[in-house]
Amino acid sequence: MIGRLNHVAIAVPDLDAAVAQYRDTLGADVGAPQDEPDHGVTVVFITLPNTKIELLHPLGEGSPIQGFLDKNPSGGIHHICYEVDDIIAARDKLRDSGARVLGSGEPKIGAHGKPVLFLHPKDFTGTLVELEQA
Repeated sequence: MIGRLNHVAIAVPDLDAAVAQYRDTLGADVGAPQDEPDHGVTVVFITLPNTKIELLHPLGEGSPIQGFLDKNPSGGIHHICYEVDDIIAARDKLRDSGARVLGSGEPKIGAHGKPVLFLHPKDFTGTLVELEQA
């Protein structure tokens, strides 16, 4: 059901410092910051030959990333994102197998402009999983 790894998301307390580290120290191809108010985050994508890294920083009050950073002040891996061919079919199959879909269960539009869903980390060995329509 899952396709290729789309990205690994890393929550960061200082977006400018993280961007500089990936760009200047690691020599990575770093995109521009992109505010995602529906998700409460500012994202920066780092393009690698085989996948992407998504830097996440809180945007506004009540950002879900702020809670993560409160528990992990240095930041860290927040979630992994897999592509799926049909997000509704994937959601239904996962629910039928007992997996919990977070939120309303209806896809939202993610940072790539495609529908996304998140799966409860307790159902996936402690890892928050994002599914993105390919």
